[in-house]
Amino acid sequence: MNDDQDQEKTNANTIESLEEDPSSRNAADSSVQDELALKTEECKTVNNKYLRLAAEFENYKRLTQRDQRDQIRFGNEQLLKELLPVVDNMERAIKASRTNGGDSALIQGVELTLKQLFGVLAKFGVQAVETTGQEFDPSTHQAVSYMPSDNLPANKVLDEFQKGYRLHDRILRAAMVSVSSGPAHAREHDSTTN
Repeated sequence: MNDDQDQEKTNANTIESLEEDPSSRNAADSSVQDELALKTEECKTVNNKYLRLAAEFENYKRLTQRDQRDQIRFGNEQLLKELLPVVDNMERAIKASRTNGGDSALIQGVELTLKQLFGVLAKFGVQAVETTGQEFDPSTHQAVSYMPSDNLPANKVLDEFQKGYRLHDRILRAAMVSVSSGPAHAREHDSTTN
């Protein structure tokens, strides 16, 4: 019978616990709900921090890749700039030899060497900037004189003193040019009417 009494006592305790005061159970549920809301808010905060950090990392990665591409593309820019005076001197030598009636075999050899040098420069993305007769563009042309011309309208390039070069989409060296101010008689007419 002792076992039966223990059993009844256990059952009574179980039943009593089910019949406890509902206000104490509501208070415990409320405490759990508050803690759950707090943890949910913490999770949202941590997730937002993670998303911002992931976005910043993606931006950093994209910028680093762009910098690497630019370094590969423009890494030899300084070397190419240093070669441009050599090209200029070879062109001057050819021009001077032709005007002074120099040895045609020597001129031909220098022309072939210059052609080969232009081929190497082109291989690395260097192109000459078009100038004579073109519209003056301050981003690619450096104006060293401004003079009247009956042949070209105002703001057109008259003459090229030094070739300009572009490396891919970047100006390696601006062309030194003279720029037309338009016909001389039009300028005189404008100044007399004012």
